[in-house]
Amino acid sequence: MQTQTPNRKKPDWLRVKAPVSKTYQETRDLMRRLKLNTVCEEAACPNIGECWSKKHATVMILGSVCTRACAFCNIATGRPDQLDPHEPEHIAEAVAELKLEHVVITSVDRDDLEDGGAHHFARVISSIRMAHPQTTIEVLTPDFLRKEGAVEKVIEARPDVFNHNVETVPRLYPSVRPGARYFHSLSILKKAKEHAPDIFTKSGLMVGLGETKEELYQVMDDFRSADVDFMTIGQYLQPTPKHHPVERFVPPDEFAGYEKMAYGKGFLMVSASPLTRSSYHAGDDFKKLQAARFAALKKAAAS
Repeated sequence: MQTQTPNRKKPDWLRVKAPVSKTYQETRDLMRRLKLNTVCEEAACPNIGECWSKKHATVMILGSVCTRACAFCNIATGRPDQLDPHEPEHIAEAVAELKLEHVVITSVDRDDLEDGGAHHFARVISSIRMAHPQTTIEVLTPDFLRKEGAVEKVIEARPDVFNHNVETVPRLYPSVRPGARYFHSLSILKKAKEHAPDIFTKSGLMVGLGETKEELYQVMDDFRSADVDFMTIGQYLQPTPKHHPVERFVPPDEFAGYEKMAYGKGFLMVSASPLTRSSYHAGDDFKKLQAARFAALKKAAAS
């Protein structure tokens, strides 16, 4: 069993207010009524109060039980749920009722399914398009256990953003993400961009797990080799004493340095802060991504 360093307290920059707003409760009630899972709750995200108060939620499809047991993740592991055939329609109903401008769809790992759940992702995207076509859609996918054609199936459904997180540096995969392979995750991002160059690609890292700055810089280079558009970097927080310990709390000025370095390497968009998570401010960031691409194209045309 892994345990966190005794008496280590979160620094002030990681403290957030408890959710109390009326809109937060309304969002929570809607998710309950439609029987939807959210990664906001399942992964104990520290930003849930802020996001749900703005009617922002990251919907988790394919059930609430994961077939893997990553050392950083608070989502339940075990025998997975049966697929809900009505889940795509329920999600589309929630998106329409909340009148979302941007929605993030993620999932548990479903290594038991023939395609890892790729077809279900595609159905969710299509259902949202039909119910509320003005909503932009971001998917945060698992690695589909290297199942042939899975990434292509999701991309062909035309999400606006394809996100797959590498989570940590290659050296730490055996202890942090033992069921995955770093270079396979990179290949997913590269394949997505090659299949649809106009779709934004995105990936994220947690820090505070024992990585070095040099290792982070190498991951940035690997992302750029895969033509990733958008990178996120956030502080890892240990969900329970059974999970991987926090090696250190990275101060805000160090995150600012990572952001500056990443922009210098050519990313269209970078979000780096202690509370940054993959879907944190995703809608606002999507608009910034579009503006950054337009500016880059304009600059290239003028040169």
